[in-house]
Amino acid sequence: MRRGIVGISVVLFLCLVLADAAFPAAAAETDSPAATASMPASMPSAMDERMHACTTCHGVQGQGRNNDYFPRIAGKPADYLFNQLIAFRDGGRTYPPMGYLLAFLPDPYLHKIAEYFAALQPPYPNADTQPLPADVLDYGKKLVMQGDPSRQLPACAACHGARLTGTQPGIPGLLGLHASYIVGQMGTWRSGTRHAIAPDCMHTIAVKLTDRDITAVSGWLARQPRPNDPTPAPKQTGRLPMACGSQPE
Repeated sequence: MRRGIVGISVVLFLCLVLADAAFPAAAAETDSPAATASMPASMPSAMDERMHACTTCHGVQGQGRNNDYFPRIAGKPADYLFNQLIAFRDGGRTYPPMGYLLAFLPDPYLHKIAEYFAALQPPYPNADTQPLPADVLDYGKKLVMQGDPSRQLPACAACHGARLTGTQPGIPGLLGLHASYIVGQMGTWRSGTRHAIAPDCMHTIAVKLTDRDITAVSGWLARQPRPNDPTPAPKQTGRLPMACGSQPE
């Protein structure tokens, strides 16, 4: 069933992209402020229509799904989203459906996609409710908020923001993600099958984490409520705990 959905999404997405390329003047006219102002409030924008292949899996506004596979992408910093699209397209991240979708899309169009989803702030998906022992959750909170200096592990909050909603321009929020998704991504960072712009700080961190660490951190993060202010924090004025290629100083 999922393969069928992905196949339909690929065809739809490519048709929309080809139509955009074939009729650039019409697309520009539709996207213009005057044209947008004259549309009925209920009419979807041109970008709404073009993003069906993304929203089929990630939710109507990129809010994520209540499953382990399709994370929240809405509201994350645009530079972070752009970097992930580049990574899927160019092999830094490996997930065939994403690779097929993005294989022939140029950087300017990927910027438009990133900016579209960065501007959205729909409700978060349901928090995980599967019980975990209190000591595991306490340990996870400690690593997230304080880190472990004895192992040179910085707190997640030191980079991802005190509210854990991300930091401009390139660090994502950690809330609204399911524990199993976080575990899976930490596994790919640790194994080196997911890459980021060098220096790859997340790989440096992930190889120091034990399975216990990852279980505790992912379990605690997945149980946190939506923050009052879900927007990413402004770029920090000081230095990060370590050099990170996706967040240049």
